[in-house]
Order: sequence, then structure tokens, then C-alpha cells
Amino acid sequence: MKGILGKKIGMTQIFTESGTVVPVTAVEAGPVVVTQVKTVDNDGYNAIQIGFVDAKEKSLNKPQKGHLAKANTLKKHLKEFRVENVEDFTLGQEIKVDLFEAGLKVDVSGISKGKGFQGPIKRHGQSRGPEAHGSRYHRRPGSMGACSYPGRVFKNKKLAGHMGSVKVTIQNLELVRVDADNNVILIKGAIPGPKGSIVTIREAVKGQN
Repeated sequence: MKGILGKKIGMTQIFTESGTVVPVTAVEAGPVVVTQVKTVDNDGYNAIQIGFVDAKEKSLNKPQKGHLAKANTLKKHLKEFRVENVEDFTLGQEIKVDLFEAGLKVDVSGISKGKGFQGPIKRHGQSRGPEAHGSRYHRRPGSMGACSYPGRVFKNKKLAGHMGSVKVTIQNLELVRVDADNNVILIKGAIPGPKGSIVTIREAVKGQN
């Protein structure tokens, strides 16, 4: 299992040995605690649940406290990862960022920045109308379709609406550097979400080519 939860710190840049500038995103990854071990016999599949960021007792409800008490911990964010051998993990086990190494390709998932209500130009990249004074058509959504038939707007038509604040996954990002002492990893390029947001980092599903 090569997966962990982390907190996005922000972006910076580093220099390679050849002098090339590489833009990177710094992520505080772990340490996380195993809060549940799922097996084929009990749950139908093998997986572990990990917890990240210490939580205050008053911020958790009774079922959450009872669930986390088995691992003797209180965590705010929980995430499940499929594993092949659950025998390698125990309740309360701490997993750190040293399970990754530089050069590994990873998939990063997070919640994108919320943009609120936006028009079709910003939300979908549509073109605007003429800018002449007599145009009377500048940033509007355009034609809604035919008149009497079908007489309605089809689903999934690209119109104005809520933009952002959705789960986004970026695949095959390279791990440039792993700092096991400070639980920080540097990922090449940008990742979803604002600073301080929680992201999921796992080994790339499309190989390490």
C-alpha cells in the first residue's frame, strides 16, 4: 500500500543538479494512524482505514469516538486504501512518508478551489459576443436550442452555475524529493485545492513509465 493523506503547504521551486528550475508543491504528508483493518472474511475485501490530523474529543460524536477508540486515537480525516496483505498492518500502527521514494509517480486527489457562481465564459471557456455598441450580446450563454420542439433544455448543457469545489485527481505526478525527517514531500507541478487543504496521495494506477 503506497497511499497517504497530506496537507497542502504551497508551491515553490527547486533546482536540479543540472541547474534546471522545477516548480514543486510542498505537502505535509502524514504521519497517519491505522484506524481500521478490513478483511475478506468480515468485509468482503482487504483494506485499511487511516486517520490524519489530531481531532479534539468535543468535535467528534459518540459513534466516531467509539470507532476510533479501538485504535486508541482521535483523528479528524479518515481515508480507506485497498491492500493485498492486511497482515502487514495493525490497529494503531503509524505510517510515515518514508514509504515513498523520489522519482515515484503518484496520483493526487483533492477538492478544487471554489469559484462560486460563474458564467459560461469563465466556467466552460465559451467565446463572448461582439464588443460593438449595437451588439447587445456580450457574455450571455447563447442559444438554448430549437423553439417548439423539443421545447426544453437538455441536461448537461453548458450554462452558468456553481464552479469549483469538486473532487479533482491529477495523475502521474513525479515525486521530486522526500523529507522523511519533517514528513514533507515535494511533488512536481501543481495539485488541486487551496493551501491547507487535505489531499490524497497514492501510487499511480497507470504505471511508473
